[in-house]
Amino acid sequence: MMLSMTAFSRQQIDREWGSLTWELRSVNHRYLESSVRLPESFRGLENVIRDSVRKKLNRGKVECQLRFQATESSQSDLHLNKDLIKKLVDANNEINQLTDLDNQITSAEILRWPGVITDQDIDKETIEEEALTLFAAALEDLISTREREGEALKGFINQRIASIREIVASIRSKMPDIISGQRKNLMDRLEELKAELEPTRLEQEVAILAQKADVDEELDRLDSHLNEVERVIESKGQKGRRLDFLMQELNREANTLSSKSIVVDSTLGAVELKVLIEQMREQIQNVE
Repeated sequence: MMLSMTAFSRQQIDREWGSLTWELRSVNHRYLESSVRLPESFRGLENVIRDSVRKKLNRGKVECQLRFQATESSQSDLHLNKDLIKKLVDANNEINQLTDLDNQITSAEILRWPGVITDQDIDKETIEEEALTLFAAALEDLISTREREGEALKGFINQRIASIREIVASIRSKMPDIISGQRKNLMDRLEELKAELEPTRLEQEVAILAQKADVDEELDRLDSHLNEVERVIESKGQKGRRLDFLMQELNREANTLSSKSIVVDSTLGAVELKVLIEQMREQIQNVE
């Protein structure tokens, strides 16, 4: 199955003690990079969250944010973390001694410090378990979204592959007529110039012309690369990097085909190929 790296998930639960909301965002990235934003009282969950992301995803920049809103009833009995307040005051005094300053920390500044005000009635362990369960659901929803987006990308890429195959087949079928036409043009120009060439020399000129215009090798490699793209799409595991490499190879053959074009039909075909390949390359940037 093909997975996109672009997805979003939002999960929320409401309990008597308050509400928890997870928002997960995923965008394309060369490697797996996760960022976790948690309320101060949930900091202990950060490593667990990162490990969960690492086990489920392979590539992408993933942002995980948790919001916690306590109910008014649960906020009625608050108490001060006296040990933390003492440490803050001691630290402030030590700074004053080291810097010869006399800056006194205010009560308002102390109260704003994370963890100074805590809630005695809320069971922290229960809320953390709820937060982890909700995160697991959000992560699964994110993966499901990546799967749906990936299937859409797969359809887009297969459409472009079909269009490229049609162009390759069209150019291949026209090559005998193109070579024959170039031979006739050469003969007509010689006739106009009243020039005479030995039959052997004339055949040599036609052979050189045919060699320059021969694109069978490029067309064969285009077919081969397209077969590999289809194989990778249906394979297991990561696909994005391999597909990105194949886009480079397809583009190289399209450029060579363009440089060998001697008539308008093959030139236009090469241009259309490069447009289709670039469209695929842009979408493949989102493939895991």
